Formats: sequence, structure tokens, C-alpha cells
Amino acid sequence: MSKDKPLRRSREQQSADVSEAQIAVHWPEEDYFHPSSRFIAQANLVDPGVFERFSLDKFPECFKEFADLLDWYKYWEKTLDTGNPPFWRWYVGGRLNACYNCVDRHLAGHRNKTAIHFVPELEHEVVQHITYQELFVRVNEFAALLRDFCGLKTGDRVTLHMPMVAELPIAMLACARLGVIHSQVFSGFSGKACADRIVDSESRVLITMDAYYRGGKPLDHKEKADIAVAEAAKGGHKVDKVLIWQRHPGRYSSPTKLVEGRDFLVNDVLRTHRGKRVDPVPMPAEAPLFLMYTSGTTGRPKGCQHSTGGYLAYVTWTSKYIQDIHPEDVYWCMADIGWITGHSYIVYGPLALGASSVVYEGLPTYPDAGRPWRIAEDLEVNIFHTSPTAIRALRRDGADEPAKYNHRFKHMTTVGEPIEPEVWKWYHKAVGKGEAVIVDTWWQTETGGFLCSTVPGIHKMKPGSAGPAIPGIHPVIYDDEGKELPAGSGKAGNICIRNPWPGAFQTIWKDPDRFVKQYYSRYCRNPKSKNWRDWPYMAGDGAVHAADGYYRILGRIDDVINVAGHRLGTKEIESAALLVAEVAEAAVVPVTDQIKGKVPDLYVSLKPGLKASNNIASRIMAAVISEIGPIAKPHGVIIVPDMPKTRSGKIMRRVLAAISNHQDPGDVSTLANPEVVDRIKELVK
Repeated sequence: MSKDKPLRRSREQQSADVSEAQIAVHWPEEDYFHPSSRFIAQANLVDPGVFERFSLDKFPECFKEFADLLDWYKYWEKTLDTGNPPFWRWYVGGRLNACYNCVDRHLAGHRNKTAIHFVPELEHEVVQHITYQELFVRVNEFAALLRDFCGLKTGDRVTLHMPMVAELPIAMLACARLGVIHSQVFSGFSGKACADRIVDSESRVLITMDAYYRGGKPLDHKEKADIAVAEAAKGGHKVDKVLIWQRHPGRYSSPTKLVEGRDFLVNDVLRTHRGKRVDPVPMPAEAPLFLMYTSGTTGRPKGCQHSTGGYLAYVTWTSKYIQDIHPEDVYWCMADIGWITGHSYIVYGPLALGASSVVYEGLPTYPDAGRPWRIAEDLEVNIFHTSPTAIRALRRDGADEPAKYNHRFKHMTTVGEPIEPEVWKWYHKAVGKGEAVIVDTWWQTETGGFLCSTVPGIHKMKPGSAGPAIPGIHPVIYDDEGKELPAGSGKAGNICIRNPWPGAFQTIWKDPDRFVKQYYSRYCRNPKSKNWRDWPYMAGDGAVHAADGYYRILGRIDDVINVAGHRLGTKEIESAALLVAEVAEAAVVPVTDQIKGKVPDLYVSLKPGLKASNNIASRIMAAVISEIGPIAKPHGVIIVPDMPKTRSGKIMRRVLAAISNHQDPGDVSTLANPEVVDRIKELVK
């Protein structure tokens, strides 16, 4: 890492000798960007010796450093128990409470400091600044309600189906205070999807909200609760109580009527619990803290079970040292708490450090693409965290907007999928104003927290690359036969993690066999072994390890198109399309071809105000051929008015693939823009 220029390889070198078991990599390495001396001067971590402290020969005791950031009722007796692989148990014998670590312990020194800035979507509504003292009071009163009114106790499960409001982290922390396992379902999911998760987790209580705002319009959220309860009943499971927070306290905002004896307005019931205090329950470190269901649309929901001690230690350490959060920082993760990013890096990580965390209700582009930068300016946000999806949308709708506002970020995170180099550079230059460091993080719902990222006070940044593994994480890339692919080979395969780590999920709720089969059996050297070295974790993502030690994530192994024996990563093709100035978003899907097996269809949407033309389509086609080669030439370039997207802004490639292959795209009613599907069908015809 002493050289300022990465090792470059010609495309011929990069694609030579690539078997069908590997993914061809044609993406050239980008130049480095250096963190500013101003950032390094205040960074939490600048000692390169941290990697030696977390080397494999110091494993697992090195992870004591993570847990020492927390307060414990009882110190652990064993750092890692590997007696039942791969069901690892961290900090065995230790006892702590997640809510205490996120709230109570900050009161002595930071009682009147803001814990949560709640920003409503409607700009005329006042921002709520909830101090740690107020958070303490509200969490205690709601915990008393859950315990005394609902009869909940340690180990019970509760399903939350809540939007991005301050009451969501309050409800989560109240559950954690009691040792009740919470399962938050993304608010954009249907009542049926919520019911599936209620049934799987066997929740007797559903916590929801009457309404919330999206795109400036109030949405009736209570109706989904009725559907969820009815669908759960069809599955043989009864929900006893539905607790409904009011978006406007004292006023019921849903046209859906309350069901007597089952539905209760939280604001009414809370009156009888005013002033109550609930002692935090000292929980075993290995006790479950929450379930996070992955968002699959078919099959039984997959509930990732995360622990209390290992998970909380992991997200606290990574928040402090990878995101460089200090207690005085105002930190904004513009994700949704319905996903793991929001759990780890809106709620538990930042609050465990005593920081101020922003919770924003609505769309980042409402009422216009300047909204995030106005919020950042008003609150003096200095750490910003969002997804490539959101970055692309902001670049598309308002590339010049950030320059209009006087916000100053010291640090910016990107998460959720690989970010194309061109988009990374806009994020750095326009949003970060050339000053902010960027950490391009790679991790998953299952991993609890970051796995690969630059340490911002130590490493140089490289667009399109997540960077090296974080301290304590030791990746390896295998081909399909289990052969290790060395750094600098220019070949990609399945990225795995050699060693356990505290943030990893414990199991799939009620399905341990699926847990072992999906994540550990593929490269397990000996199923009877109790040695952790024989149980590498398989992430299911394709990656390439550069000569400088940085990892580039190529997306899900499933997102690979096999064109006449050449395995092409869809993300590379999409990135090539984004080099054309007019292109805002790109999505590649496989199309069945009688000769080549599969060929790529390339969908693109243009920046506002631009019209589709053959000239633009031709230049997009030429860019793909130039960047990757003729083998990646799209079957077609389809310029669409907008991509079909989920409520969280994710492009639904499944829908596009169905259209390209002249198949039924299925139910699209839950999309944010279902009307665009018929328009795309006409274009493809």
C-alpha cells in the first residue's frame, strides 16, 4: 500500500484463463483518493498497528477490544465458544442490556444532549430533538406498557411494522430493556408480508402506526395491520393486541377503524404508565436481541437471529472506528430502520456511542432533490450515510443541488450494493465537496455490521472498491471447486470469511439446518470438525481481490450472466452504461438466447429533461463494448421513463427480467411506481 497508483492490468490479462467457475473481471482499477490531513487529525483510529492486533494468531481474544466499549453487569468467562460449529457463541457468561448501553449510561454526562433528531417529511412540521433524558423517560414508560399491559416478558417476540418515526427506536429499545425479541418489518411491506413474519416469529403483539407521510401524502398504515392479523389467523396464529402509535399525537389519522378489544392507541394507554421506570434486564450475551427477516418474495421468510452482546459490541466498534463517530457528532444514516443498516447504524451503534442520530421520515427527493442538503445544513450533520440507490437518485434529480447549501461532511458512507466509480466520484466531489472521506462498505443482513471497508484515518480510497477487510475480518475468495484465488490474479469467485466474528447472526430462527446449508456447508472442510478454521462463512457474493489488498464486490453470485461460457457480472455492465453522461440509472437482466444461453438486456433511465434517442442508445452500447468487450454487448438497450422500484428505492430487476423474457412479472402492486411496468412492456414489444 506504499504506492500511490494501483497495479493496472490490461483487459486481455484480466480475462485470460478464466474458467466457467469464475467471474470474468474487466473493470480497470481506479486511482486513489487520499483522506485530508484535517480528517486524519481528528480520526478515532489512525494506528496501522490495529491490523496486527487483530491478526488471526490473536483470534479470538482480540475481540475483547470490541466488547470493552460496552458496560457489562457481569464480565464474560469465555470470549468465543466453538463447541457446536457453526453456531458460534460470543462473550459466554457475560451479562449486559442493550437499552442500558444505548440510553442509561449516557445520562450522567449527556442527559440534555440530543439523542434523536426526528425530521418529518413535511417541511413545515417542526423537527423533534429528543434528548437522552427524554429518550430514557419515553423508553421506560413504553417498556412498562409492554410488560404490564401486554404481559410481555424476556424471550417473547414482538413484531413491529413501523415507518421512519422516532417511536420506532423507542419501541425497539423498550423491547431490549425487557429482553423481549423485536422483529421490525419494513413499513413498505404489505400486510401479508408482515403476517408471514408474525407467524414465523410467533408474535402475539403487533406494534404499528396509524399513518405516515410519503411523497407529501399521508398513507393509511393501519389497514396493513388488519390484513396482517387476518392473514396470520389463516396461518393458525392469533395476534392478541395491536398497539397503534399516532403520527399526530392525540389525533387518529387513519380511515381504518379500530377493532374493539384488540386495537389500542399507544398514546391513550401510556397515560396510565406516566413516570414509571423499568430496571433493564441483565441479559446473557448470547441471548437474542432481535430478528431481521430478509426480504425474499418467495418461500418461507428467513429470520436472521442476532445476539445481544456480540452484535452490540460489533456495531459499536465499527460505528466508532469505521464511521468515525464521536459523541459530539451529528450523524445521519439515510436508510430505513426496517433494514439491518438502520438497526446497526441508525439505532444501536450511534446511540451506544452517545451520538446524535437523525431519523428522517420520507423520501430523500421530496419536495425536491435539495431536501437532504437542507436537513444537513440545518442540523449541522457532519457524517452522512446512504446507499448507492439513493446517491444515484439524487445525482439524477439534482446533480447541482449540493453546491447550493452550506453543509460540510467530514465523512460519508455508502452501503447496500457496489457503487459505480462515476457515481462515487460525484458523491465525493458534489456531496462531500472534495473534503469528506468515503467508506464504501460491504456487509449483509447476516453479518450484523461492516466486513470490508477502508479505515478512513488510515487508508486511501479507491472508487468502485470496498477496500480491505476491517480489523478482525479475514476474507478468502474461492472458486467453485474450493480453490483459493490469490490477490492480483484478476479472477473473481465467491468471497468467504475464514473466521467467526461477534456481529455474525447466530442462526436462522427455527431453521438451523437451513443456516448451516446456506452459509457454511459449501466450503466446510470437515462437517464433524469443531475447529472454526474448517467452517468458512460463504457470503454468496462475487468478488475480486486486487494486488493492493482491496476487495471489489461484484454483487450476488446470482447476478452473473453466463454468455457463451463467459460469466459476466451485471454490475460491470451497468457501470459502463453510467459512463454515458445522459444516463441516470442502469439495470442489466439476463435474456434467454438459443445460441449463447443467456444475453444481457440493458435498461437505462435518463437524467430529467432528456428524451430517449437512438444516438444515446448507440453510445451506451459502444460504452459497454469499449469498457468490457464485444462479449458483453447488450441484446438490447431499452431507455425507460423510470425503473420499477420498491418503496425503498431498489430497482426490481426481477420485474425487468420477466418483461425481457416475455413472462408475467407477477404482482407489482407493492412497487412505488407500478404504473411504469405497462409502459416498459410496450417499449419492449
